[in-house]
Amino acid sequence: MELVFRRQRGRGHSVMGKWKPETLPQKVGYHSWSALGVIGLLVLYPLTVLGLATRFYAAKLDSTRTRLGIVGVTAVALVGWGTLSVVAYVLNRVPFDAFLAIAAASAVAIVSTTLAAVTSKFGGRALSVLLAYPFAMTALFLPPVVAALVTPSLHPYVLDPSYDFAVWALDNVLVVGGINDYLRSNFSLEGPAYVAMWLGISFPLGWVLGGAVTLANLVRPSEE
Repeated sequence: MELVFRRQRGRGHSVMGKWKPETLPQKVGYHSWSALGVIGLLVLYPLTVLGLATRFYAAKLDSTRTRLGIVGVTAVALVGWGTLSVVAYVLNRVPFDAFLAIAAASAVAIVSTTLAAVTSKFGGRALSVLLAYPFAMTALFLPPVVAALVTPSLHPYVLDPSYDFAVWALDNVLVVGGINDYLRSNFSLEGPAYVAMWLGISFPLGWVLGGAVTLANLVRPSEE
């Protein structure tokens, strides 16, 4: 309100007092701007809360990245995903080609983790939002999906919920402009389509989280 109308804040004990609209055009403009502010608050406040929470955990991860360095983060990801790939091959006795698929997904996760660390350190805020957060989401989402594609026992835990989520998104979110009809007519959710779906989700989700952190920094700058 203070951006447009004078004397709106901190005037409780002022001789002049808080300004209030008097004429009809002033009242219309005043209350319209107030309603717009309420709508903005309802939208931006949850994003700010999400941004504050994301910033807290991102700061923890960034602190770990600072201590380990980019090479250290890459090494940890390599050891972690490499170990999981070997365990999946040895204990589950999956075919060698399936092991290669899991290893390939792990490699994507490792590369995504490294790219997230690099863009976060050298790219600044804009590049962090544009690439670092999406790469982090890719490292989180992609390997389980690829592992489930080559391991039937994982289907109920990864692919089935993914299918249900896709149906819900098509019926409730992607109805605008007939996007759901176009996707249903031209694509089938099977095989690599699951990978494409989660890859497509990871980037917008990363942008949302990165944008929420940026908004949180504007509303409440970090102590640093």
